[in-house]
Amino acid sequence: MKHLRAVYKYFWKYRLRLSVGLLFVIVSNYFSVLTPQITGYVVDFVQRSLNLPGYTPRANNTEGYDVLVRQFTDWLSRTDYAWETIVAICGIVILVLALLRGLFLFMMRQTIIVMSRYIEYDQKNEIYRHYQKLDLSFYKRNSTGDLMNRIAEDVSRVRMFTGPAIMYLANLVAVISLAVYFMVMRDPMLTLYTLAPLPILAVAIYFVNTTIHKKSEQIQEALSDLTTNAQESYAGIRVIKSFCTGKSNAWFFCKKQ
Repeated sequence: MKHLRAVYKYFWKYRLRLSVGLLFVIVSNYFSVLTPQITGYVVDFVQRSLNLPGYTPRANNTEGYDVLVRQFTDWLSRTDYAWETIVAICGIVILVLALLRGLFLFMMRQTIIVMSRYIEYDQKNEIYRHYQKLDLSFYKRNSTGDLMNRIAEDVSRVRMFTGPAIMYLANLVAVISLAVYFMVMRDPMLTLYTLAPLPILAVAIYFVNTTIHKKSEQIQEALSDLTTNAQESYAGIRVIKSFCTGKSNAWFFCKKQ
């Protein structure tokens, strides 16, 4: 993470988009955790109404639910609707919640992902301006293809951090926090059983992520070599055709792939 400190200034520059995007993340996940609560109420209501075998009623079926869900279920309990009508109303509410979650997910992507594109644009301009200030000895020591890869592929990888990575991390933290909160409010012991395997999963993810990081560095080095060879080949295409060395160059590309 210390290598990514240089992009923190862009987060401050686009702090408004980032803040609004994180707010949309929280709101979208809030609507998503309401859906299971309404589903649980419907299942319990149908079992109680039809007196199905094996059903054990609870003293308070909405205990631990969100305040909006409790208000909604209290309103339903005061009505004289048949159980089929109540199930239909709950189905419509679940559909509305899904639409609201989809709307805020779209707005989340329009803020955070668009922000990452702005950051990518600023970074490429900054790198280009820095290239203009370097002396000729730098360009003699470094190949043109490698410099092209820096401003294209490397910046694109940084964009994955400033956009999708931030978005998915915030989404994961929000949904886990909200889900665990309502799970604890509903049944603490069952929540403990559910979360027990998470430490093992965290260790497995750590080792997988380390392997992916190493492979990613190797891919970036291979892309740099490919870009360098492609640039030199296109620049010297007349020489390659004159000496009939096209097959050797094609072999190099196949080897890198």
